[in-house]
Amino acid sequence: DTGSKLALFGVLLLCAARDGASVPQRGMLFPRESASRELKELSGLWDFRADQSPGRSLGFDSAWYKSRLAETGPVIDMPVPASYNDITQDPKLRDFIGWVWYDREVVVPARWVADKGTRVVLRVGSAHYYSVVWVNGVKVMEHNGGHLPFEAEIGDIIRENPQAPCRITIAVNNTLTLETLPPGSIQHMDDTSKYPNGYFVQNTNFDFFNYAGIHRPVLLYTTPKVYVDDITVVTDFSDNTGLVSYKVSVLGASTTNVKVTLTDKHGRCVASSSGPSGVLKVTDVNLWWPYLMHDNPGYLYSMEVRHHGTRDIYTLPVGIRTVRVTSTQFLINNKPFYFHGVNKHEDSDIRGKGLDWPLIVKDFNLLKWLGANSFRTSHYPYAEEILQMCDRHGIVVIDECPGVGIKDIRSFGNASLAHHLDVMDELVNRDKNHPSVVMWSVANEPAAEMPPAGFYFKMLISHTKALDPTRPVTFITDSNYARDKGAPYVDVICVNSYFSWYHDPGHVEVIPIQLTNQFENWYGKYQKPIIQSEYGADVVPGLHSDPPMMFTEEYQKIVLQSYHKVFDQKRKEYVVGELIWNFADFMTAQGVTRVVGNKKGIFSRQRQPKAGAFILKDRYWRLANETGRLPPWNKYPCLL
Repeated sequence: DTGSKLALFGVLLLCAARDGASVPQRGMLFPRESASRELKELSGLWDFRADQSPGRSLGFDSAWYKSRLAETGPVIDMPVPASYNDITQDPKLRDFIGWVWYDREVVVPARWVADKGTRVVLRVGSAHYYSVVWVNGVKVMEHNGGHLPFEAEIGDIIRENPQAPCRITIAVNNTLTLETLPPGSIQHMDDTSKYPNGYFVQNTNFDFFNYAGIHRPVLLYTTPKVYVDDITVVTDFSDNTGLVSYKVSVLGASTTNVKVTLTDKHGRCVASSSGPSGVLKVTDVNLWWPYLMHDNPGYLYSMEVRHHGTRDIYTLPVGIRTVRVTSTQFLINNKPFYFHGVNKHEDSDIRGKGLDWPLIVKDFNLLKWLGANSFRTSHYPYAEEILQMCDRHGIVVIDECPGVGIKDIRSFGNASLAHHLDVMDELVNRDKNHPSVVMWSVANEPAAEMPPAGFYFKMLISHTKALDPTRPVTFITDSNYARDKGAPYVDVICVNSYFSWYHDPGHVEVIPIQLTNQFENWYGKYQKPIIQSEYGADVVPGLHSDPPMMFTEEYQKIVLQSYHKVFDQKRKEYVVGELIWNFADFMTAQGVTRVVGNKKGIFSRQRQPKAGAFILKDRYWRLANETGRLPPWNKYPCLL
């Protein structure tokens, strides 16, 4: 129809203009120390203030960034990284919407300042949602988006007054609009007989708490003026020979004069090359295999890139593996791979979404205890440190962007699409070299039946495939198979369903019929492999009932078992995975359907197992014993 044609024309113009105006994107290599690079971590306590003014604009109007935050009013201690919401006893701060301000004075090593041949870079791992950063009162960068890193070179600024401390000020705004990812809207309550003057709330269409603040580490790092800016690797193998195609970008020089060396775990050189691009050939290759699929999972080589002129050195971990999808299988290294894993959240008591190493290590121990080989980064990109753990441990990742809660037709407009494309650019650029990342997810449960959705997802998915042709692309759907306008463009169908919970609550007897029909309908229409990307039931830990009733441990147990019986039938055909919702209980906004958060975890928020965890542990180890290649001692999970 005419409306659809006009919508398509508008999107095509948007994409053409965007591509025509684009400039080569700078790299976003994870900061690593080397003989040519140094790091200074800025984690710890920062001064903090929320701008409580009615318009949330006092900080900008009064230029708080021009002096120490403590000089313009009261401040409190705020840990970085952490969400600010649960740190104090103030309910206003927990639910605060608007600008918050952080600052800290840093002593920069004198040799960094004195050497004008050294680049000094300020990097923020992530801050939710919109960020503005100043150094000594000078704005150095802004970033739109809450889950990906951003950085700026600050050497010239700190060298203007080398004797003074370096003052870093970061303002962060967690307001969500119809054009952010995730989207949201501000609703003003103007009835003064019910609400105070100026009262407003943040509305969202997603089921997790909108934690905010500086969530990942802030740091300074150095490079030479001529430096390795970006590296892209694509891997393959033929028989016992591994192939690593690489491309190196060097900035600051007109020529790219580099030496590339690949070493194994023992430090032995297995291949080398010169030049900005090439192919490294590895004989007797050790492939990167998922956990429980091989007796040597997560094998990583080290690729050292050395620039001859400035001697800049960057070392990238490399896993050699392939990913391919057929109409019925998901293949890793040409072997069928079955996802038996979890959905997660970056969420825990007190710290919210803040990066926390003890929690990360605990979660990986629980994943391996469970026999899980995979997880989805629901519903946003996770910290790079987590993906590095996945690389080392062989945990397979479906890497999801923050496209969750896209329910309003206005969120399918040109501005929303342009931002969504930018986010995918940043995500793929950041995570493209992780062997653990085997698929991109561009959205979760969008309103895919709406008229603009087909054009939106066609553009979005084709753009993502152009960025990375080596990985399949999906989005997570809960739509009706016959009306889903995005499904034709994905490589793998990922379906969320909660039979006997949100639909026919309490009636587990409907699960076999409805789940079987779900699979047969989706596969019959699209002929693509299917992952059950979410299923589950809420459980209040320690609540019991026989016969099983909703919210009890017995009910979660029988729901899982009912789903598993259908999975076992359909995985012989075209179902290639199952991901439980959720790994652990997590916080949500307050509401009549949530008792201090979502309770669908198989572990509590404090990482203690519910009955469902033992059901999954028994199942996942059995699946691994059937499909994996395990050493003898791993074939008996009761001994682990």
